[in-house]
Amino acid sequence: MIKTFGRFALLTTLSVLLAGCISNQQPAPVEQAGGAQQPAQPQPQPTQPVPTVPSVPTLPQQPGPIEHQDQTGQPAPRERHYDWNSAVQPMVGKMLQASGANAGSVLLVDSVNNRTNGSINTGEATEVVRNALANNGKFTLITAQQLSLAKQQLGLSPQDSLGTRSKAIGIARNVGAQYVLYSNATGNASAPALQMQLMLVQTGEIIWSGKGAVQQQ
Repeated sequence: MIKTFGRFALLTTLSVLLAGCISNQQPAPVEQAGGAQQPAQPQPQPTQPVPTVPSVPTLPQQPGPIEHQDQTGQPAPRERHYDWNSAVQPMVGKMLQASGANAGSVLLVDSVNNRTNGSINTGEATEVVRNALANNGKFTLITAQQLSLAKQQLGLSPQDSLGTRSKAIGIARNVGAQYVLYSNATGNASAPALQMQLMLVQTGEIIWSGKGAVQQQ
């Protein structure tokens, strides 16, 4: 009898415990105004996390090509001009007094050669030398036309200087000159010196030489 009662009590206790667990798992009813109860709302399902897309880093803007300013508007470098006459006149006067030069002889004036360290318009210098000897009263000059024709016959450009003493003497012989005046501009192009030599065509002997400083104008 006692065993039967114990089993009954144990079963009763287990039933009470199970009923309490079930009642705890069910959601409590929601009360509204007036005491009416609403059925429990279903619990929302957890949302899936939105995948995070990594942002692309912004690259710094590359510099474009460097634009150079137009250089065409800049003025051209100024051409040098020299006071050739101040150097030529004194030397020509001394040359005409040289004892080795015979009056009435034919003289070839060679183009002035540029032997400076820069650019010089030696055409101006040659023109000044020829003008200084135009009415010298001692030499008969080979004209510029005769010299140009002789250069063309030798295959040279009329504007080319003969360059060397031997070439100057050779062309002087072809035009029938007894003397040749050979000239060089030397030194620094900003302040050159003019060197002149009077040579005897027959022997190549230098019978007079002179040198003078040339100033820029």
